[in-house]
Amino acid sequence: MENFFTLSGLGSREDAALVCLTFLLAGIVKGVIGLGLPTVAIGLLGMVMTPMEAAALLIVPSLVTNVWQLAAGKNLALLLRRLWPMLAGICVGTWAGVYVLAMEPVRNATAWLGAALMVYAIAGLASFRPSVSPWAEPWLSAPAGAVTGIVTAATGVFVIPAVPYLQALNLQKDDLIQALGIAFTVSTLALAAGLALEGSFRTSVAEASLIAVVPALAGMFAGQLIRRRVRPAVFRACFLAGLLALGSYLLLTT
Repeated sequence: MENFFTLSGLGSREDAALVCLTFLLAGIVKGVIGLGLPTVAIGLLGMVMTPMEAAALLIVPSLVTNVWQLAAGKNLALLLRRLWPMLAGICVGTWAGVYVLAMEPVRNATAWLGAALMVYAIAGLASFRPSVSPWAEPWLSAPAGAVTGIVTAATGVFVIPAVPYLQALNLQKDDLIQALGIAFTVSTLALAAGLALEGSFRTSVAEASLIAVVPALAGMFAGQLIRRRVRPAVFRACFLAGLLALGSYLLLTT
């Protein structure tokens, strides 16, 4: 952990504590509403490091929690057959984005991260629910995945437009949760591969990312307990409001 922070030009113990607290909070959010771990983690860590440094830390916790989520459903094979164009688009968009940004880093990446968080939060608070008809799905899946991949490469956040698009497919609740797990897992693996090829996912980063799994899983467990006592809709509204405030802060202070 300290090696990673030293290489990143940050402190050690204080930043290690911040990372653990961040992943604990992000895990709680995911435990309550089924998503939000990468969004919360990247958003909070974006205050002390670049989005790509935060994304590298996110790799292992995100992979572990999302594999857990996708494995809990019953229609994995069916969803993979339906969503493969989107998943392929995510990979292509992420790898192309990482390659381009390695040659020409995006300016004000943290501001772009803040804008992405604000868009996601506003859409959620407005209960924006688009609908994709069956005839349009084959044409929209790959582009939606590609745009998600590009946004992932630029900001480390892989919820835009993947989450609204999957919600627009009108899947059953359990299938939607599993589909989100699939999309997030593929996004995580694609980002990990891109960062590794670009040289940003080194051994020290992998070690720090592995350590972050512990608070993330602890947070997920706590979040599942909270879900039994707090209505998910109320928690989700508070989460989105907090995300909007965080996005505004990142955008306005960069």
